[in-house]
Amino acid sequence: MNDADFKDVPAIYRQVQAKCQEIGFTMPSDQYIGSLLKTLMLSKPGGNFLEIGTGIGLSLAWMVDGLSEKAQLTTVDNDPTLTAIAGEFFSNDKRVDIVCADGSEWIKNYAGDAFDLIFADAWPGKYSELDETLALLKAGGFYIIDDMDTQANWPAGHEENVKKLIAALESRTDLSLCKMNWSTGLVVAVRTI
Repeated sequence: MNDADFKDVPAIYRQVQAKCQEIGFTMPSDQYIGSLLKTLMLSKPGGNFLEIGTGIGLSLAWMVDGLSEKAQLTTVDNDPTLTAIAGEFFSNDKRVDIVCADGSEWIKNYAGDAFDLIFADAWPGKYSELDETLALLKAGGFYIIDDMDTQANWPAGHEENVKKLIAALESRTDLSLCKMNWSTGLVVAVRTI
């Protein structure tokens, strides 16, 4: 088996990837996490999904490809330049809500329906506001984080943040975790209650 042989790459992915290279975006999600997100989202037809950390929209391309007709996807990023670029690709899709806001504040003030899947790809929802973020997850919902293996762009001392996060997740009695040395290092958690 060749896990790098992606047969179902979203049609728009190459355009988003080209834009990423054009502007020199240095924190892209890879195709592995994208493929996983799409697959998990397809398991929740009509679901409500959240991405924290839109970036330029590489993982968003996969997530949109995994949306059913009645599903909803909210993606939040604090960088207006990046959300504007993501909007160029996805703002015409009525199932997608691109929000430019501080992720911490957005999480603390969210008052809508719980989510079937949360992909936390930014500091908020991962290293801060973890409890608040997990409270937004439905029972049976997925909480996904990547970049748990050492990355070249990590600031000094970030490995301690990762260790503390993993320990916090492992200590919870309302989650079942699957830690994977795959892609950039993933945690797939399911809320059990």
